[in-house]
Order: sequence, then structure tokens, then C-alpha cells
Amino acid sequence: MSSMNIFNIAGSGMNAQNLRLNLVASNISNANSISSSMDEVYKSRQPVFAAEMKNIMDKQNATSSVNVLGVVESKAPPVMEYSPNHPMADELGYIYKPNVNTVEEMANMMSATRSYENNVEVLNTAKNLMLQTLKMGS
Repeated sequence: MSSMNIFNIAGSGMNAQNLRLNLVASNISNANSISSSMDEVYKSRQPVFAAEMKNIMDKQNATSSVNVLGVVESKAPPVMEYSPNHPMADELGYIYKPNVNTVEEMANMMSATRSYENNVEVLNTAKNLMLQTLKMGS
């Protein structure tokens, strides 16, 4: 594996965690939104990742990366709250709140931030090792 592939692998990991952080921000910012319909209420979104190995049989050119397969919406039902006086209440007097768990989202945010930081450290370490290697020749 080429030492330059380290930058591609860490970069793909950083891109994946950046998407994860954006989805966490979207989920948290919509956590208190209200809808008058179960179909229109905001649904929690989560990324789906996969480690992707390319050219596994050719060891000299083997690379890997983090592949973003997509974003999925939670299938959990929204929170129904009886509030007949609310202006957004449906004909039965219910309002609908998103299925976002802010505690879980904060844990996801901390995990994504740490993963992003770890990838930055990998990049910095690889850069420093390459610089040290270049200095050995002079």
C-alpha cells in the first residue's frame, strides 16, 4: 500500500464523520418542531457507512476507504401529544413531534467528533513521518 493512500483513507473517514455531524445538527435543530400530521413530521436521520476494500487480491495496490451508502430515516413512530388548543392540532386534537432522542444525538455528536479528530491525528502523524523520512536523506 502506498503511503499516499493514508491520506485518502483518513480523508474519506473525515468526510463520513462530517456527514454524520451534519445529520446530528439537523436532528437536534428539528427535535422540537411540531406538525399537524404524522406523515409530515420530521424523522430522525442517520448515515449508513461501509468500509470499502478495493483490489484486495493485488496487495501492492490495495486501498480502503469509508463509503457512505446513504442516509436512512428512523422508522420509530413520532411522539403524539394531545393538545386540542394548539393551532397545529389535527381534527382529533393531537400534535406530532419528531422521534429525535437528543441524548442519543449528543452521544453521536461526541463520537463523530472524536472519530474526526482521530483521522486528523492520523494525517498529522503520516505527514510528520514523511517529513522525518525526507530529512534522513539530507
